[in-house]
Amino acid sequence: MKQLLILFFIALLMIPEASAQEWANFGRFAEDNAALGAPADGERRVVFMGDSITEGWSELYPDFFEDQPFINRGISGQVTAQMLLRFREDVLDLNPSIVFILAGTNDIALNQGPIPLETVAGHIESMAELAWANGVDPVICSVLPASHYPWREGVDPSTEIPKLNAMLQAYAQKMGFRYLDYFGAMTDGNNGLQADLTSDAVHLTEAGYARLSELATAMLTTFEPK
Repeated sequence: MKQLLILFFIALLMIPEASAQEWANFGRFAEDNAALGAPADGERRVVFMGDSITEGWSELYPDFFEDQPFINRGISGQVTAQMLLRFREDVLDLNPSIVFILAGTNDIALNQGPIPLETVAGHIESMAELAWANGVDPVICSVLPASHYPWREGVDPSTEIPKLNAMLQAYAQKMGFRYLDYFGAMTDGNNGLQADLTSDAVHLTEAGYARLSELATAMLTTFEPK
């Protein structure tokens, strides 16, 4: 009986950790990460951390990733807290040279409930600082424009996204990190996405990913060859 009680309490202690791992979806890329191996000599590995917008990049515009040391670590629906939890496993442990962090729109969409914009920015800043502390150059990406969220009525991303982007840009300038302004290059002038770039006001079409790829490629040219 005593042994059973000990096992019971051990199981209880493990529940929060297991729940956190499931919430962050560590298992999504576990096998891929284990199989990846270290970068080759002279390889400039780049990880793209994000949500569904990043995840869909490989599917709708695979040419950007083909024959390149680019690794897509986007998971649909995730908020910044989930990305921060899995940042070590899905970014740092892969030994990249550069990480693009594109995150925040699902926080604004209240996917995990209300959260202050300052907290959202703090999660992104923490990812950038973790990268920098581990010898990885962070690229802080602006959140893409969105006029509305089809799945979340009553939320106005057209006002909230520019506020978050202003915080991120100011932080990047203060820290000397690179800031990639997707928003400015893709807006329709009313804080929404240009019509040909989106399928639903949030997610991108092939043309949208072509634009994203052009901007990311231009950013990569600002880094010295490894």
